[in-house]
Amino acid sequence: MPKQFEIRPAQITDCAQILDLIKELALYEKEPDAVETTVKDLEEALFVGSNTFNNQPACFAVVIDDQENPGQLSGFALYMLHFSTWTGQYGIYLEDLYVRESKRGLGMGKALLEHLAQICVKKGYARFEWWVLDWNTPAWDFYLAKGSIPMTEWTMHRMQGQALKDLGKG
Repeated sequence: MPKQFEIRPAQITDCAQILDLIKELALYEKEPDAVETTVKDLEEALFVGSNTFNNQPACFAVVIDDQENPGQLSGFALYMLHFSTWTGQYGIYLEDLYVRESKRGLGMGKALLEHLAQICVKKGYARFEWWVLDWNTPAWDFYLAKGSIPMTEWTMHRMQGQALKDLGKG
């Protein structure tokens, strides 16, 4: 089946829809009230704003337009660069990859993943990494089928809220 869609870099005008997709993802991940991000936050992170690094966007996004509903997005991937001190190379950290439920099974998730892998290969990046919730077996199955390796010996730690403020006081 030929692809019926094209992946393109996000534009500032996509930020409201990307936020809608993030909220759909949060609902799927059983955290519907966890999204604090605003359209302005996305605009500043994805495009030159106050949250930039060396006057460049701090993160990046690619989207797939919905061919049946012009002006709507079917899916997106939001990612940023990271640097490995072990490889001495950059890599991509995938924050979110999401395809609307009604568009799943058409190859969009695979195409988004392949697109980011192609960026890694083209730019000589050593790693492509992301987190998957333990209970999300459809995502686990999808990523494992593509050749990902679970890093089960590592546990993510997070500091936020008051604990972060307290530690940051010095």
